[in-house]
Parts: sequence; C-alpha cells; structure tokens
Amino acid sequence: MPQPPRPHGLDADGFIAREGSLARVSAAFRPVVAAVRARLPEVFGARLDGAYLYGSIPRGTARTGRSDLDLFVVLREEPADADHTAARALGAALDREFPQIDGVGTLLYGRPRLLSERERYDLGWFVACLCTPLLGADLAEHLPRYRPDSLLARETNGDLGRLLPRWRRRIADAGDGEAALRPLVRFMSRHLVRTGFTLVMPRWNGWTSELGEMAEVCGAYYPERAAQLRTAARYGREPVGDPGVLRTYVDDLGPWLAAEYARVHGVKAPRPQDEPAG
Repeated sequence: MPQPPRPHGLDADGFIAREGSLARVSAAFRPVVAAVRARLPEVFGARLDGAYLYGSIPRGTARTGRSDLDLFVVLREEPADADHTAARALGAALDREFPQIDGVGTLLYGRPRLLSERERYDLGWFVACLCTPLLGADLAEHLPRYRPDSLLARETNGDLGRLLPRWRRRIADAGDGEAALRPLVRFMSRHLVRTGFTLVMPRWNGWTSELGEMAEVCGAYYPERAAQLRTAARYGREPVGDPGVLRTYVDDLGPWLAAEYARVHGVKAPRPQDEPAG
C-alpha cells in the first residue's frame, strides 16, 4: 500500500490548528477583501454579527483570475430569503468588479444555529478551524477545540448519501451547457475529495485543506480509488463542463464513498432541512 504524506495541521496538543490569516492575503486580493469589509455592513446593517474568509485567499494560495472568493457571513438571527438574495447580489457585484476572482461563494447563517449543540462538530468546527475573522467578534471563543476523530468525520461529511439525490436533480436541471456544468464540476469535485479525506482523517491523524494532498491521503488508504480522487482534485482546481464527469460522481465515486463513510463512521445526524415537514 502506498504511504500517505506525513500528518500535519495539528497543534502541539493534537488539536486541529486554525488555518488562514489576513496577513496571508496576497496583494492582488487585498482590494477585494477591503471591498467586502466595507460593503457587508452596508448590506446587512446592525443585523450583521460577523464575517469570515475561508479557502485559498486567506491561506495565501489563491491564483489570480482562477480562485474564487469564499465568504462566511453570520447574522444575529437566522437569515431570511431576502438575506440570501442580497448576499448573492453582493457576490455577483464583486465578481464583476474584480477580475482577480473567479466567482464568489457566500455561506450565510444565524449566530444561534452556529453556536447550537447540533452544529458544534460541523458548522461550529468550520468557523473555529477553517475561517479567518474579518468583521465582528470571533465565535471561535465560544467553541471547543477539535481533534481529527471519527465524531468530527461523521458530523462534517457523513451526509453524502442524502446529498446525492439532490446532486442528480441539479445536474438534470443544469442542462448540457459547459458554462452551467463547470461550476457543478468544481463544487462536486471539491466536495468528494474533502469527503474522501475526512473518511481517512482519523487514521491519518492530521489536517489539510489542499485538495491534491487530500486526494493523496485518501488514495493511500484506498489505492483502487486513488486515480479517481486525483482527477477530482484536479477538476476541483481546473473544472471542465463535462456531463460525463458528473455522471461518474453520482453513479460511481459518490455512492461508493457514501456507503464506505457510513460503514466506517456512521451517518451524520439529520438537520432541520433534512427532515420532512410534519
């Protein structure tokens, strides 16, 4: 069996070290970050609790013209449909204005949900370990420290089996156009590689957010899937609008990964949006 890269990403006590820093934002992306810092309060006003960056820009690995801007916005109460619409409009405006970014992805949640017991090992962990504070108080002060264990694996990515039917519907609704399929390939590629990594994360006992390394770590434990994972990591960085790629994700790699994940870690606890209405 091939050997995975040496584990890292933990602090001296074995907890996942927070990644990213505003100091790592390269000069090309600083005007984008400054615009976000100025405009978010204009959009949400006093309802804004805080905002974070995550992904390649605060990690200092973003590529000009190819990397997207990832935002995590927290409101004092749960967001309404109008808030999500406003966030999408802001993202579209930033994408038009700044050619150094290739799209904007915004996650929008309310503070009560993020600090709830149900989200402690999912969204709470995401904020505490993967997000870089940009505006407001840092919610990590109210959250625990996290180890790369099976509980964290289950509660972060143990819902792939529930997601696959939704993915199939999104693919069907997107049609065959390259422009519509390319974002789906990027999103699903990244999601599958990250899920593959957290499947083996407790065995590896480390953390990384680099897609290529995630694929190598998982592939070392599942060599029969290594080539698929490497390809998915490549498409997560350089997506193609190929419907065949998406079919392999929802018909082969995804179902295998969902079944193996459930066998090893169990299934993620349902969230309200997963549960049928009364």
